[in-house]
Amino acid sequence: MTPTLARQDLSRTGAAPRADRRARARDWAEIQERMLVPLYEAVYERLEVGSGTRLLGLGCGAGLALLMAASRGASVTGVDSGARERLALARERLLPRTRGTRARTGTRLVDGSPRQAAPAPDEPAYNLLTAFEPVGCADGDTNALEEQLAAATPLAERGALVVLAAWGPPERCSTSSVLRVATKPADPEGGAGGWRPARRDDLEEAARRCGLRPDGSGRVACPFGYADMDSALRGMLSTGFFDAAIHATDQEQVDKELTEALHPYLRPDGTVWMPNVFRYLIARVP
Repeated sequence: MTPTLARQDLSRTGAAPRADRRARARDWAEIQERMLVPLYEAVYERLEVGSGTRLLGLGCGAGLALLMAASRGASVTGVDSGARERLALARERLLPRTRGTRARTGTRLVDGSPRQAAPAPDEPAYNLLTAFEPVGCADGDTNALEEQLAAATPLAERGALVVLAAWGPPERCSTSSVLRVATKPADPEGGAGGWRPARRDDLEEAARRCGLRPDGSGRVACPFGYADMDSALRGMLSTGFFDAAIHATDQEQVDKELTEALHPYLRPDGTVWMPNVFRYLIARVP
């Protein structure tokens, strides 16, 4: 879930987590990223994304949402910062170097700020911005979203659509209990950066603070399903949400806490299944 449950800001700790970033990126692309496919499909279907769509994907990560839009004929640009390993996988998907394989026309991937993804002078502005990384599970997680929107909306045409995503109510999201338990080692006193329940108006408030006009919303079921407990652990760890906890304690402790939190969702056949609901908001650039 780049990122896609919620990225943990490690600047407060002063050090990077002890993790194999390439392996985590691969686990994200192969296990976790697909969990939000129902959200991408619902949004693209509702907005009739197609050949006339010029999409800028914020926090594009390994590029699955971009790939799905491009398969509908959209021209896509993805931007992300601090996610080089995931962007490398996005390039493999969207800009392959294999002989005889064509890169998708009109595709760009940018490592940095949305400002660096500005269209060329002879290109039209974007008419769709997407921020699919869901907010609503960590204190202050809308701040980064608003910073991205502030940088991206000047690149969009007037009336362009903007899609934001968030976790649904905790009682509708089994994974929220997992996030809460597993982040305790990183934030035992529940201070800044700790887990918090999603609020009903998170997206609307963020959109209005960025000068956007809300223009519709929806809810989508996105269950997190894993073949076994090992896959569930790898998928959840790949989100990056637990990196601060790993740094504060160690990998073994976080694995133990996470396994215990996942145990209620372990089914008799060995699979792990967590029902979730995500919200999305459609807004417009004035």
